[in-house]
Amino acid sequence: MHQPIDIEQLCAERGLRITEQRRIIARVLSESEDHPDVELLHERASAIDPKISIATVYRTVRLFEEAGILDRHDFGDGRARYEAAPEAHHDHLIDVESGKVVEFVDPELEALQKVIAERLGYRLVDHRMELYGVRLDREPRDG
Repeated sequence: MHQPIDIEQLCAERGLRITEQRRIIARVLSESEDHPDVELLHERASAIDPKISIATVYRTVRLFEEAGILDRHDFGDGRARYEAAPEAHHDHLIDVESGKVVEFVDPELEALQKVIAERLGYRLVDHRMELYGVRLDREPRDG
C-alpha cells in the first residue's frame, strides 16, 4: 500500500531551505516503508552521513511536521513515529506483539464514520483511526 512520497520535493514546494543533511533525512523518510522513530531515522541517516547528529534529526523532523510534510503517530509504544503525510487517507492496524504497522483503507468504515458524526450533529472533517491487535494464528487456543 505504501506509495513513496518525495519529501525533498514537498520541501521545495513549501519553500523550506534544504541542506545536504535535511536532504538525506528526507530521502530516508521517503524510502521508509515502516513508521520509523527518530532513533531509527538517525541510524539510517548516519549510515549515509556519519556527521548527522540526533539533534539534527529531531530538528528536521519537527520542521517537516510543522510544514505538514510529516505525520506524527503514537502507536502506544511510547515512541513518536513518523511517515510522510499521505495524499490519500489511510488508517492503521498495529500488531501489539511485533509493533508492525499495517496501513489499510476501508470504504465501508469511512462511510460509517461520516454517518456517526452526522447522527451526533457534526460534519466529519478529519479523523485518525488506530486499531490494535494480535495475529489470529498467534491466539492461545482452548483445549
